[in-house]
Amino acid sequence: GEAETPVDMETISLDPEAEDVDLNHFRIGKIEGFEVLRKVKTLCLRQNLVKRIENLEQLQTLRELDLYDNQIRKIENLEALAELEVLDISFNVLRQIEGLDRLTQLKKLFLVNNKIGKIENLSNLQQLQMLELGSNRIRAIENIDTLTNLDSLFLGKNKITKLQNLDALTNLSVLSIQSNRLTKIEGLQTLVNLRELYLSHNGIEVIEGLENNNKLTMLDIAANRIKKIENISHLTELQEFWVSTQKKWDVA
Repeated sequence: GEAETPVDMETISLDPEAEDVDLNHFRIGKIEGFEVLRKVKTLCLRQNLVKRIENLEQLQTLRELDLYDNQIRKIENLEALAELEVLDISFNVLRQIEGLDRLTQLKKLFLVNNKIGKIENLSNLQQLQMLELGSNRIRAIENIDTLTNLDSLFLGKNKITKLQNLDALTNLSVLSIQSNRLTKIEGLQTLVNLRELYLSHNGIEVIEGLENNNKLTMLDIAANRIKKIENISHLTELQEFWVSTQKKWDVA
């Protein structure tokens, strides 16, 4: 179909007193004219035509910024938003994680469905509680040692081959690495607070490596190569256990 024509920002009325501004699907092509929003806390620019993050420096009160489903190629010009707690740049065309060093109050970061190839440049985000990097091109779990407050980590639909470098994330309660290239359950020894573990659609052959994960309430290992249900009898808090039905299960 024909490309959408960006709207003229002068036709959009902005309330200087507004704390929550929702401009979802307004055909906005450029971020401009938002400096009048002196009290804004939440700014939603979902499903627009934005190509560049810019002209937000004066929004000192901003806590949440939603840029989901635009055409953004680079994370930039966010340094002044020191109080930002939630940032969503999912469904864009990012290739790199960058430009986040100053956002030390960030608690939730969503970068789903981009073209990111590496986990990097997150070391300063020590308040981060949720990190969502699903549907990218990531090959390794790395560079997250400083994210010790992380509660939820989502890495589904990437190209990850090994569970590794998770030791420091002792507060993690949700870990999702569905639809990757894992062949073994490992590297989870220190994740003693883990409650939900999603490992479906990988190449795992044996249920193992869960000796220290006694708090698990949800375990999803569907669509793997597992032929025997074993090594889960100690998981006494388990409420949901997802496996694929095959010819016959061996239970031990």
